[in-house]
Amino acid sequence: MDYKTIELFNEGIIIKNVSNFELDHIFECGQCFRWNKQSNGNYIGVVNGTVIEVEKKDTDVKIYNINEKEFNDFWCDYFDLKRDYTAIKEKFQKDPLLKKSVDFGNGIRLLQQEPFELTISFIISSNNRIPMIKRAINNLSKNWGKAIEYKGETYYTFPTVADLEKASIEEIQSCGLGFRSRYVKDSVHRIYTAEVDLEFIKSQDDDICHEELKKLNGIGPKVSDCIMLFSMQKYSAFPVDVWVKRAMQFFYLAPDVSLPKIRTFARDKFENLAGFAQQYLFYYARENNIKIE
Repeated sequence: MDYKTIELFNEGIIIKNVSNFELDHIFECGQCFRWNKQSNGNYIGVVNGTVIEVEKKDTDVKIYNINEKEFNDFWCDYFDLKRDYTAIKEKFQKDPLLKKSVDFGNGIRLLQQEPFELTISFIISSNNRIPMIKRAINNLSKNWGKAIEYKGETYYTFPTVADLEKASIEEIQSCGLGFRSRYVKDSVHRIYTAEVDLEFIKSQDDDICHEELKKLNGIGPKVSDCIMLFSMQKYSAFPVDVWVKRAMQFFYLAPDVSLPKIRTFARDKFENLAGFAQQYLFYYARENNIKIE
C-alpha cells in the first residue's frame, strides 16, 4: 500500500505518509471531469453521491466530508491506494525515454471510477474540449441528479441510468452535448433496458471488453480504452488521443504511424501496465505542449 495509517479529524480523515499522490497529477491527467481545483489548491469532487474535498500537505492527504468506514469501504480503492506505484515507476524508469514522463507526473494515480458515469462522460468527451465536457456533464447532473450541499454551495450527483432514461433527446441537447446527444440517449436506453450490461462487460477479459464497449454508439477505440482503463481496471488499455500520439511519436515512433499501430506497439511494449504508461505520457505531452514537426 502507498500509505501508512489514517487518522480522524473533526471534518474528515488524514491519510498519513502517502507516497505517489499529487493532486494536480491525479485530477489533471485526463481521467476525470467532476473534480475542480479551488483557489487554495485543494480539489472538490462529486463522487459516489458525495461531495468531498482533498488537500495535500507535505506527505499527508486530508479528505474532508468522509469518515473512516467510508474510506475503508470506498475511497481507499477509489484512489487506488492499495497499489504500489513505486514498483510500477521503478519498472518504467528503466526505460530512459519513459523515465522523463514518469518523473514529470510522479504523483499520478489511476482512479477507480463508476462505469455508467464514465461511459456517458467519455461519449461526451469525443472531439470535445475539457471546459465544454465539464459543463455538459454538470448540466446533466443539475437536471437529473440530486442536489447536495457542501460548505454553503450546491453540487449535483451524476444521474442514475433510470433518471437519465426519462430525459428526451431535446432535453439532453439543451445541456450542450451537440451531436453526442443521440449517442448518449441511445446508450442510456440500452443500458437501462439491460441490452448492455456494463458490469458483465467489466468482468470479461480485456480484448472482449474493448470490443463490447465499441458496440455502443459514439464509442470508438480511444473512448473504449478510456472507459476500460478508468472504470473497469483493464490496465492493458492504451487510449490514443492527440497528446498520446505526439508523445509516442516523440519518444518511440515515426511521425506517420497510424493510431491502431501506436496502440498495438504500446500494448506489446508495456503489456498489463500500458494504461499507467499512457497516463504518464499523456500528462507529460500535454503539460509540455509537445509538438511533432
